[in-house]
Amino acid sequence: MTIPSATDITRDLVKFNTINPPGHEKLCSDYLGALLLDAGFEVDGYQHGDERISLVARLAGTGGKKAICFGGHTDVVPLGNKPWSFEPFAADVVDGRMYGRGTCDMKSGVAAYVHMGLKLAAEPRGDADILLVMVAGEETGCDGSKHLQKLGVLPECGAMVIAEPTSNYPILGHRGALWLNITTHGKTAHGSMPQLGDNAVYKAARAVTKLENFGFNVPPNDLLGSTTHNVGTFHGGININSVPDRASFTVDIRSIPGHRHDEIIDNLANYLGEDVEIETVVDVAPVLTEADDPWVRDVYELIASRFGKAPEPRGAPYFTDASALTPACGHPPTLILGPGDMALAHQTDEFCDVSRIEEAAEIYETIARRWCEVQGGDGPA
Repeated sequence: MTIPSATDITRDLVKFNTINPPGHEKLCSDYLGALLLDAGFEVDGYQHGDERISLVARLAGTGGKKAICFGGHTDVVPLGNKPWSFEPFAADVVDGRMYGRGTCDMKSGVAAYVHMGLKLAAEPRGDADILLVMVAGEETGCDGSKHLQKLGVLPECGAMVIAEPTSNYPILGHRGALWLNITTHGKTAHGSMPQLGDNAVYKAARAVTKLENFGFNVPPNDLLGSTTHNVGTFHGGININSVPDRASFTVDIRSIPGHRHDEIIDNLANYLGEDVEIETVVDVAPVLTEADDPWVRDVYELIASRFGKAPEPRGAPYFTDASALTPACGHPPTLILGPGDMALAHQTDEFCDVSRIEEAAEIYETIARRWCEVQGGDGPA
């Protein structure tokens, strides 16, 4: 078969509208599944909702070594209110940049490792399986990868690459995300007789004001910093001339390794008191791999040979599917490394440099060859 380039695959993927919600990643998954099946991969699809399909593709090795996994997601965020200069699902290439929703975050990364897989599938097999995971529903809390984790369908792996945008710089981990909806209740009454009611907005407002000065009192992580919180939305009441009997607000907490989410919720509940109810909306764990891991050192070495400078340990501000995929695969060392620029993720006129897409495919190929001990290729990435 003729192997499409990483750029060509990116273009095809961007043309599928997979805005989440609702996602509808099935057509995208069908396209990827057909490519990989034709190349000799074993491909399984797992559905977690209407038109929500996550793929697990395996290229069998000769045995003797744990698999290497490459992971990413096929859903994208909404377009936003600001008009785009380029049609967001046309994947136009202008001056070496491919424009469109998902070019950066993160269909280019998925395309790059799919291209790598197609290329290695046409060669003699190495010692280890190559596992490609393409999940639905990452943008709303890693829904697809959590579904795979719950099903227990992923094998134990020895190394993992998550192809989120890093400008092809290896990132060691990210903070977790704990999104909470906090509700207060009261008693409704006529707005001219507020003494007969119990105003839920006042209760919520007092809770928000207390949160402004709340501290977690946990030592910061050397790489990922401190656990942080932010009140993102506030809603209360249904009309101006009634005492509101319900109010709610949301809190976005980003946690560091070792700071358990159940402890955070307990601390908040005790701090805010009995007036609040706390509901968890999104709960994804932090992930962090040590820089002195042997496989990480090997990847750092090949990155240094390509760019002429050794990487420094870094963390990412966003969360990724590693939150579910890493534990589901036995907690292998995990790197976040992809062609997109993280500053362009979710932006209007999102784009990815075509050269970075092809560069990512070459880096993934070198990583996979080294891990699986497959000969060939063009030397170090």
